[in-house]
Amino acid sequence: MAASQKKAVLLLSGGLDSTTVLEIAKSQGFEVHALSFSYGQRHAVELESVKKILSKSPVAVHKVIQIDLRAFGGSALTDSIDVPKQEHFTPSQDIPVTYVPGRNTIFLSFAMAYAEVIGSSDIFLGVNAIDYSNYPDCRPDFIEAFEKMANLATGVGVKGGKLKVHAPLMQMGKAEIIKTGISLGVDYSVTNSCYDPTPEGEACGKCDACHLRQEGFKVAGVKDPTRYLNYPGPEMSF
Repeated sequence: MAASQKKAVLLLSGGLDSTTVLEIAKSQGFEVHALSFSYGQRHAVELESVKKILSKSPVAVHKVIQIDLRAFGGSALTDSIDVPKQEHFTPSQDIPVTYVPGRNTIFLSFAMAYAEVIGSSDIFLGVNAIDYSNYPDCRPDFIEAFEKMANLATGVGVKGGKLKVHAPLMQMGKAEIIKTGISLGVDYSVTNSCYDPTPEGEACGKCDACHLRQEGFKVAGVKDPTRYLNYPGPEMSF
């Protein structure tokens, strides 16, 4: 690491958004220390995607943290609950069953602790509040509140330091995110967005995440490199 290069902790899920943020952090000159989580999710495809992403865009350190959110369940991603599928996507104001209670708070808490250990003042994650599934822990208010808490809860904060939580995609739509990633060299063919992919890694094409991904590529005017089980994609209704 160059003497002037700062360390950043990145939450890397294997999805389109966090992969874009990986390249954003690198473009800003950070040495990236990535955290991924095996948290009892219903499929391992996203962690396989992480391996492919990092083979193309290596980081200084990558750690896979083992936790078990299936102990609580309560989500289609960590419990015996079907992932909702629909032919035509209509956004809802309800919190969907794919929301994992506490997940981003837990992940950020790990990132906060790791950042303090390695002497980093910067955490990056790929949440956004434009094209998303109405998750409460993807909102600007949540990120601001967590950052405030982190600066109260750490030795760095108590001693007058400042821990910054970066959510550079927060106000971007999916098409803008994709265009940004392409400009930074992201290979989206190795990313996974689907909530219910096949064991072979094919996306279902009908869950909320697949709808948003497909519409994002369509609006961006870029061919979607994803392998879909059900393709062509559904129509959007906004």
